[in-house]
Amino acid sequence: MKSINAFQRLKDNNEKIAMLTAYDYSTAQVLDKAEIDGILVGDSLAMVALGYKDTYNISIDEMLIFVKAVSRGASNSFIIGDMPFMSYNISVEQGLENAGKMIKAGASAIKLEGCNAHILSLVKRCTESGIPVLGHLGFTPQLMNTIGGYKIQGKTSDKIEQILESAKKLEEAGCFAIVLELMPAESAKYITENLKIPTIGIGAGKDCSGQIVVTDDILGKFTDFTPKFVKKYANLHDIVSNSVEAYKREVKEEVFPSEKESFWLDEKERGKLEGGKLKV
Repeated sequence: MKSINAFQRLKDNNEKIAMLTAYDYSTAQVLDKAEIDGILVGDSLAMVALGYKDTYNISIDEMLIFVKAVSRGASNSFIIGDMPFMSYNISVEQGLENAGKMIKAGASAIKLEGCNAHILSLVKRCTESGIPVLGHLGFTPQLMNTIGGYKIQGKTSDKIEQILESAKKLEEAGCFAIVLELMPAESAKYITENLKIPTIGIGAGKDCSGQIVVTDDILGKFTDFTPKFVKKYANLHDIVSNSVEAYKREVKEEVFPSEKESFWLDEKERGKLEGGKLKV
């Protein structure tokens, strides 16, 4: 099982950290076999796996189902459970309790968005309780309504310094790494260079300590929208669609199942069915 020490070691050795999301057992198996550096069970599954329009509607109980599935498929990987909207915002005690549920479900760590006094207190309590925390700054989807939508963050020197100040506070509170989402590459580079802990970029350029994207995006499986920062390495949507069409056609034309996909009685038992009647 990988640990938070591996993240810091990779940063210190100037080796990039490669992370991906997973929401199910079979995908987790593939990422585990590839020895990916970290797997995030992201609340993005609200849209990708459950069909919600955003991440606001998914609950902690729903998240736990997916964390359990991923942990079964990726027993050798470092798994991070994304704390969903309002599962940690009411009180530090509520957040700590739900973070504990994530760990018991199989996560190695949790992810929290933002950096206010409440978040900093929760980070400290979690780390004191043995729960590693991945921070998340820049564009924070759970704060999308107050940010004003999908907007690039850190576009001015003042905003860059604000994000860096928040990142340093999260670092001091105990975060082992920080996600930087949707910001200019130069901004993310500056922030990364001024932190001791690693940064994980998503739409933040190549100079972060590592990268994370949604697996369904890079495989071309999720097609509702494709972020600018995503590179498609496959087109599973078309592969799946073509396969389904081929299956449907072969069933209609009685090509499938063929003899190869069928089971057969032995000759003696088959003889008892001659004439359409069973002879016992």
